[in-house]
Amino acid sequence: MLKYLAHRLLIMIPTLLAISIIVFVIIQLPPGDYLTSYINELQSQGEAVDQAKIAFLREQYGLDKPWWQQYLVWLGGMLQGDFGFSFEHNQPVSEVVGDRLWLSFLVSFTTILFTWAVSFPIGVYSATHQYSWGDYSLSFVGFLGLATPNFLLALVLLYLANRWFGTSVGGLMDDQFIGQPWSWGKFLSVLEHLWVPVVVIGTSGTAGMIRRLRANLLDELQRQYVTTGRAKGMKSGKLLVKYPLRMALNPFIADIGNLLPQVISGAVIVSVVLSLPTTGPMLLRALQSQDMYLAGSFLMFLSLLTVVGVFISDILLAILDPRIRLGGGASR
Repeated sequence: MLKYLAHRLLIMIPTLLAISIIVFVIIQLPPGDYLTSYINELQSQGEAVDQAKIAFLREQYGLDKPWWQQYLVWLGGMLQGDFGFSFEHNQPVSEVVGDRLWLSFLVSFTTILFTWAVSFPIGVYSATHQYSWGDYSLSFVGFLGLATPNFLLALVLLYLANRWFGTSVGGLMDDQFIGQPWSWGKFLSVLEHLWVPVVVIGTSGTAGMIRRLRANLLDELQRQYVTTGRAKGMKSGKLLVKYPLRMALNPFIADIGNLLPQVISGAVIVSVVLSLPTTGPMLLRALQSQDMYLAGSFLMFLSLLTVVGVFISDILLAILDPRIRLGGGASR
């Protein structure tokens, strides 16, 4: 076990290094850079462009150097905890992110809890009551959740909240708390606005998880070991939790590698529709404006979460399912 853990941890280093090269190259692929986009924006507004100032900024930001030198500077800074400088915001990346990172974590983590809390009991009920009216009704609701776009549901909830309650649920807090330090009133305001993005973002994930859990559990309930357990007189509830449900959870544990990046990236389109101050819209804007250090730092952080999530899911799968062997060899 320890040998496997050490091997996987060592594999992460060249993996992240290769990802960093790919991320930086992809960001550099579009023609021009941030200053090019800035010049085009000024010209579109009819403003004059001071070429001397542009040349000075290009030298100051190191944009006049070859891409491989820019990459080494960026990589060396990240190893020291310096994620670079955001051109658009004229601040270090760590200061630009600010509260957005914590708000993104709060929204996404709450959404994950909401998804699991709703989908697990419904999925188990649908599998254990196959072809009942409850199963048909919940399956119908699940298909509706899968078919409804998140941004459309966000627009509907915005309208209903304004029409029925006379309040705007856009954003994650009242305007008076924006940019202010955290307080009890700001925390309560965040909780008041939190339920809409959680419901909107979690709807499709909940519907999809219900269908997957139902299908996996139905497959496990047909296994021979379930028939044997029933023949031995094991109670249905104990049998369900100890064996079939445990095996049916494998795909959800394997999805941890996808869930961790979602905690930071979130649903970008929903965040834009609901005016959520999360990291998703900031990442989208950084990619559009070619703010390479801000966009690159975001993408590297998401890559790190993906690699760590896959590592955690592999360990948990080996603990959850005794049929899985970390060494890769078959046991007799």
